[in-house]
Amino acid sequence: MLLVYTHKITPRVNYIFKHIFVRILQIPVSFTTKVEEFVAHNGPKISYSKVPLGSEFFIRSHGLLFEQGVNDVEIIIQKWDDEPCFFATGDKSTIPFDIFAASFYLLSRYEEYLPFVKDTHERFSPHQSVAYQNGFLEKPIIDIWAYQFLASLQKKFPDYTYTQREFKFISTINVSNVFAFKHKGVMRTLGGFTLDFFSLKWMNFWSRFLVVFNFKRDPYNTFDHLLKIQKETGIDTLFFFLISNYTTFDTSISTTSATFVSLIKSVGDYAKVGLLPSYFTFNNRDKLKKEKSKLESITNVPLYRSRQHYLRLNFPDTYENLLDLDILEDYSMGYNSAIGFRASTCTPFYFYNIDLEIQTPLKLFPFAVSDRALNTVLKYTVDESLVKIASLKSEVKKVNGTFITVFHNESVGNYGEWEGWKTVYKNIVK
Repeated sequence: MLLVYTHKITPRVNYIFKHIFVRILQIPVSFTTKVEEFVAHNGPKISYSKVPLGSEFFIRSHGLLFEQGVNDVEIIIQKWDDEPCFFATGDKSTIPFDIFAASFYLLSRYEEYLPFVKDTHERFSPHQSVAYQNGFLEKPIIDIWAYQFLASLQKKFPDYTYTQREFKFISTINVSNVFAFKHKGVMRTLGGFTLDFFSLKWMNFWSRFLVVFNFKRDPYNTFDHLLKIQKETGIDTLFFFLISNYTTFDTSISTTSATFVSLIKSVGDYAKVGLLPSYFTFNNRDKLKKEKSKLESITNVPLYRSRQHYLRLNFPDTYENLLDLDILEDYSMGYNSAIGFRASTCTPFYFYNIDLEIQTPLKLFPFAVSDRALNTVLKYTVDESLVKIASLKSEVKKVNGTFITVFHNESVGNYGEWEGWKTVYKNIVK
């Protein structure tokens, strides 16, 4: 048990210390505000305050963890063993920056509570983030800091027994467009044929014809293939289904379709299933509730996993709505237009509501890379994508973290813009 002395135990202190020590470093931690209790403790201990008590392992605290609400915070980047860091501590501190305040700033998404310019989908752009602007978006910097901190701790307390967590890989599949051509309804199918014909897209026209008239399998119907890979590798695979009526941004087939319902049931027999809340649930709790109930009526089990469609997040409202509906796991923590670690960690963590100053039961699973970011936005080739994904995976392995990817059922179909991506997915997983 590691003992932490601090002049005040706040919800922020409790939250971030437990993330770093318990969830990343696997070290049990307790707190005290009593000097005599700290001095009497024989195990590993650190002090976190403005001034040291003596010659102990001391970290000079920044004010962030003792404040409430959101204020303007100055970020000045420096280096710690070649890694970027901020919130400098001065000479008396054992390490040159306040790892806990800096980690809280990144993990809580403090900067997303501050005023920012929204993109066309009302989202926070990665280019506005501290991580992107200072070149560490593609590193799980909180986990890297934690392991560097552990090295310093081991020098001070070499007799203490430390355990290491294991690397994990989670594959998540978004199902926002179940089929390319099948089961679209008469009007949408005829419209598709007409558009292909007048746009001179003869290959698309011919593929649509073969699929609609059952001469060929729909290229987006890759579910058997994905489930087969899961069975062969044992990789945790989660499928997020879009349960929504047709809109400009939600183009799935009708939720009343017997084919769609049967597909969800069959996938749910072999893999974990979650909800992909539709575009307009972003600010519509009632719509979100209806979609959750609809998916639960199909699977006949309580639903507690979700990922926002288009990754539309509004802090803290989006997560408060999920909590109100008893959703306890969310997989939206990442970017559509960039790769890397939005919250600067590869460790699942609990959502901290800065407005209420509490840690909530909602567990966030941060993903590192999505197929759409690589192919659609960044325009990487298949080979470039494989190299980039391998690099991100390597960063996570160095800190024994959890590597989470986002693919779509259509990207594994090797059709159209996704030609070659079946190999990308297989290589990553296997």
